[in-house]
Amino acid sequence: MGLRFFNTLTRAVEEFAPLDPAGKKVGLYCCGPTVHDFAHIGNFRTFVFADLVRRYLEFKGYQVTHVMNITDVEDKIIKRVRESGSSREEYTAKYEAEFFKDFDALGCSRPHHTPRATGHIDEIISLIEKLIARGIAYKAADGSVYFSIEKYRGCGCQYGQLVKLNFEELRPGERVSSDEYAKESIADFALWKARAPEDGQVFWPSPWGEGRPGWHIECSAMSMKLLGPSFDLHLGGEDLIFPHHEDEIAQSEGAGVQTAGEPFVKYWLHGAHLMVEGKKMSKSLGNFFTLRELIEKKKFTGREVRYLLLTAHYRESFNFTLEGLQSARTALARIDECVGKLQELAGDTISPADRAVIEEFTAALDDDLNVSSGWRVVFDWVKATNKALAADKLSLGGAKTALATWYKMREVWGLEAGKRSSKVLAEAVSSSPGHLTVPIQDAKRADAIRK
Repeated sequence: MGLRFFNTLTRAVEEFAPLDPAGKKVGLYCCGPTVHDFAHIGNFRTFVFADLVRRYLEFKGYQVTHVMNITDVEDKIIKRVRESGSSREEYTAKYEAEFFKDFDALGCSRPHHTPRATGHIDEIISLIEKLIARGIAYKAADGSVYFSIEKYRGCGCQYGQLVKLNFEELRPGERVSSDEYAKESIADFALWKARAPEDGQVFWPSPWGEGRPGWHIECSAMSMKLLGPSFDLHLGGEDLIFPHHEDEIAQSEGAGVQTAGEPFVKYWLHGAHLMVEGKKMSKSLGNFFTLRELIEKKKFTGREVRYLLLTAHYRESFNFTLEGLQSARTALARIDECVGKLQELAGDTISPADRAVIEEFTAALDDDLNVSSGWRVVFDWVKATNKALAADKLSLGGAKTALATWYKMREVWGLEAGKRSSKVLAEAVSSSPGHLTVPIQDAKRADAIRK
């Protein structure tokens, strides 16, 4: 069996087969940050997940084009700009720069394209014009343009593919102008918002008058410009399934730009929330940590935070704790201690990796990115390597092979770092009484991830 992903669209684990006829090129789009504030680590869980997907696809030999948008105009940003008294450009530039500082600190590979919504107004207008021409969108009296769900469904298209909406149980409203709304309040949604007094100077000219794009249309326009009308993978947090991703499908497929029989996106992958004391980490609840807080005040590293975020399956919610980060420090120190000894023995030259270990590691990650099994392979390797080192039974060739094996697995985890000393490991262990090899969220994972 090859690589498999759980596809939200079909509610099933499916074999991954790129749209590329040659089976080599992969288009990957991940909904990026809304740059209205510092991102918290709950937000970054999604971006680390996307980075893992990209790294593993590249590990498998695929040629990935990775796109992550920057939302630099939407309802929250308009409000913050008005409150701050600065311009939209100044305000969003600050938080975009801060986002990428954190992004880099977490060891994430920069996407090949990071388009800003405001840099694609022409593409957004063009897409809206296509929807109007097909009778699926309409201009309201105030100059706003809305997507008609009724007309879309009347064309034989299905609205609600990701959330499996039952229209018999819903009471559709006339229209909604807000970017975010509940599926119980389903209504025609805004593609273009007419300029309002509270928007200040945030507006652009259009065939329908001055205004700004709706949030959902931004991602449709940018993703299709850079990846084509049909592409392989669309990633995001589970909170984006509705309405954002549902509306993306409707807009993109409603425009009629795909080749007959091809979808807008073939595989939809969604990451679960990061929790704090059983509740979703969010700014609205005030129960969040920013990366800079964890680094500057709590004295953890971006690498340790990344490790912790990679210990739970992407579809599994898990509770974030500082104790979990301490366990992450302990686990990484154990790996680094082993790698440091190998580096002292093997030097700079390495041999091919251990094929059996890499095959076991690949089998684990092929299973919808089963990170628990993947980490089990890593720590089995650490245990076996340490045993051979302690018994003085590891030859120079064996050390080179062992080192190459870790480097190969490290490509996927993105955990490059220098070696750790025995003192660091001892300090990490002593400060984490009763520690486990990796942070454990439940008994099932505790059994799977062992020393």
